[in-house]
Amino acid sequence: MSRSLLLIRSSPALGTGSYGTVPLLNERSESDVDSEDELSHGHTISKKSRGKRIQSTGDLENEPGHFQDSRRQQQHQHQRSSKWARRRSSSSASEVGMGLDAKASFAPPIAGHKAESSNASTRTGSGSEVEQEYVPGGDDPPDNSPYPEVRASVPATDNTALSISTPRMWILSLLFAIAGSATNLFFSLRYPSVAITPVIALVLVHPLGKLWDFLFKRGDDQEQFFVEGSLQREDPRFGDSRLRRLRLWLAQGQWNEKEHACVYISSNVSFGFAFATDVIVEQHKFYKQDVPILYQLLLTISTQILGYAFAGLTRRFLVRPAAMIWPGTLMSTAMFTTMHKDENKPANGWTVSRYKFFLYVWGAAFLWYFFPGLIMPALSYFNVITWFAPKNVVVANLFGVASGLGLFPLTFDWAQIAYIGSPLLTPWWAAANVVGGLVLVMWIIAPILYYKNVLFSAYLPILSSAVFDNTGKPYEVSKILTPDFLFDKVAYDNYSKVYLPITYVLSYGVQFAALSALITHTTCWHGRDIWRQSQQAFQERQEKNNLGYQAIPSLNGQNGHDEIHRVDSQTIKAGGEDVHNRLMRRYQDVPMMWYALTFVTMLAVGIFVVEYYPVHLPWYGLLMALGITTVLFIPVGIVMAITNQHSSLYLICQLICGVVFPGRPVANMVFVTYCYISSAQGIKFSSDLKLGHYMKIPPKLLFKVQMVATLVSSLVQITVLNWMFTNIPGICTPQAINGFNCPIARVHFNGSILWGVVGPQRFFGPGALYRPLVWAFLIGFIAPILIWLLSRNKKKSVFRKINLPVLFGSLSWIPPATGLNFSIWAVVCFVFNSFLRRRAPGWWGKYTMTMSAALDSGLAFSLLIVFFGFVYPGWTEGFSWWGTEVYKRGCDWQACAWFKLGPGERFGG
Repeated sequence: MSRSLLLIRSSPALGTGSYGTVPLLNERSESDVDSEDELSHGHTISKKSRGKRIQSTGDLENEPGHFQDSRRQQQHQHQRSSKWARRRSSSSASEVGMGLDAKASFAPPIAGHKAESSNASTRTGSGSEVEQEYVPGGDDPPDNSPYPEVRASVPATDNTALSISTPRMWILSLLFAIAGSATNLFFSLRYPSVAITPVIALVLVHPLGKLWDFLFKRGDDQEQFFVEGSLQREDPRFGDSRLRRLRLWLAQGQWNEKEHACVYISSNVSFGFAFATDVIVEQHKFYKQDVPILYQLLLTISTQILGYAFAGLTRRFLVRPAAMIWPGTLMSTAMFTTMHKDENKPANGWTVSRYKFFLYVWGAAFLWYFFPGLIMPALSYFNVITWFAPKNVVVANLFGVASGLGLFPLTFDWAQIAYIGSPLLTPWWAAANVVGGLVLVMWIIAPILYYKNVLFSAYLPILSSAVFDNTGKPYEVSKILTPDFLFDKVAYDNYSKVYLPITYVLSYGVQFAALSALITHTTCWHGRDIWRQSQQAFQERQEKNNLGYQAIPSLNGQNGHDEIHRVDSQTIKAGGEDVHNRLMRRYQDVPMMWYALTFVTMLAVGIFVVEYYPVHLPWYGLLMALGITTVLFIPVGIVMAITNQHSSLYLICQLICGVVFPGRPVANMVFVTYCYISSAQGIKFSSDLKLGHYMKIPPKLLFKVQMVATLVSSLVQITVLNWMFTNIPGICTPQAINGFNCPIARVHFNGSILWGVVGPQRFFGPGALYRPLVWAFLIGFIAPILIWLLSRNKKKSVFRKINLPVLFGSLSWIPPATGLNFSIWAVVCFVFNSFLRRRAPGWWGKYTMTMSAALDSGLAFSLLIVFFGFVYPGWTEGFSWWGTEVYKRGCDWQACAWFKLGPGERFGG
């Protein structure tokens, strides 16, 4: 579960989607693909250890449709016509017609492209523009994608002889899966923390792959041949030593974009910490329930892999159709092509290469964190204004950074700046929406309601991750549970209702509004696209497996390269096959039975978990959870594939379980895990499948890559989690060392109290204290319609810049995030993605993503050194001076309330 900026707090696994973080670079380098023996990325592969190459755009009907032996085809290769070999630049920004500025994505906007609106689809605008038919030019394959964003980012060629399934790819994939999943799980229980995103893997693995070739390959190695990415068996030379045979085994193939894509995909499925680990933390640390290792493993693995089964079973509708674009994957495909060109063009006078720049920034980030992370923590919690009036509650509320609204946005800790996601990878239009919501909801509405004591909020801190009882103390949920962890109504009536801080109340309100706003916003701005493209997807003809790969026919049949039939773009949009589907027919598809058996196996594991262990969720409750996912998975996937907006099922799952199984908090958590994570993981896996589709990864190999990465990461995370339970003193408590107080797990634990223990009826039913929050659904439903009506015919209207799902949904991070995390994040985003992007677009396009990866990874490594090298051994005990104590001396750190209660006093009804 990554901590990218979220549309809904409850959907940390998806947030932006893992592919929305790579900018298309500003440089342009054309690649001529005039023959079958030329790579789509513009340079020739040496014959040594790369094997023959087959460029598929030029294949004509006079060649056999089925894949033949590599050696035989090499003898019969001949030059193809260059008439429609695509001359293109995958990294060109100016060709991209979609622009993530037009999507609700937190990816950086594409360099050189200015989207007219954050709402309108650039293909159809607001719905009033007439879409023009794409007519392939002389340099285009006749069945190329009709969508400009796909044509600009995805090569219309395929080199079927590239190595993919090599020891290099598998070892690097496992290395990054282990390191990324362990690190992210470790940091997920800390505040502030840092997330290791798949972008770091994308950047770092490339030099490692090249280093691998440098170390193991020799000029006299014999030629190797690969079919569907796998090395064809060859006899070792007589007299070869064991060491040489080992080197040759390690030196298979040559590092290329397909291996790069596989490592990236394995990182994407493994880097996010599994949501099930959050449930385990809540059960073990907050509900004090025993959680055997086998239970942890089965819960984690089953919830992670069920999503893969959903993705595979629905790939005919969500992956194969050309209409299912998956915008977030396009920047990754362009980035692979760009990185394998090995270019280093000047950018606004800067000639340093990306990797030297990465090393410089990484080193600076690593060394700097020792100051805010160890020597002077006041640089991280820089509540400098409160230092002058530490006991003033109003000053602490407004300018505090621990329990305040963060009106003074300044910190010197990248962990604080990037807590809700890297600001360098967020388009300014999205950040502006977030800031607008922060100012309106948290900086204006929250203080007014708080100081008017609305909902008894003045008796509580203005911002906190905890929920409280009627004495202003953190709620002790154990007092209202039976020994079997079920709700005890008598004990509840004798103890207290549950009260929320005002920012927590507003956070739930904006989550409710975001859910309904997503529906109407998507309908208004993308409804026509969704309707048309979903029709196209369902009209796709059933594949005929016996046909295999079909070459493009020639008109006269002479030499196969005089004239080519043009495939009408509307035919492709209406369900016809585009070039990428045609090229993928070369490879054996994954049988539907593989996914069906995966689903049945994981379902059996899930039933065993809920029936054998005391989670109080009956087997039919599990079937209900998966039934919700089954009904909604394709609609949610279609919306994500077209608009890049993820519709989270988290609150829906919590609400349904709270109504059907009231008073069962553990059941609620497990129900939500199977319902929500099956959908969220499935959407992520579908995105992976589409990326593999674009990169022409053999489906069976991609299945293995994803499955292995998921299993390995699950085992690693359970191992790390249990080590942390045993070895970190006070973990998940306010007294935990080095900030390991489990902030995200605590927020979800509070949600389980609201929805699972007390239940939605007592919170939001008629006469309930928080009943007014229900109106947020109506507000969120109506507001996007009003904005659409005001701006649909006015392209320059400021209202077109307002994206309410982003504005509402992003604030769901408060809590555990604070106002400081948002305000300083927005300032940095403006500096880089607005000011620098306009003033130095070349520098911005070349270095921004690299800088983000360097800052994140440098911080992560430094944090590990600080914790394991200084804090964990106890070397920091007794280390105290003004810089380690000044930020703790006032009401900001102590979370003071505006109204004080005397001994024995209570508030509320």
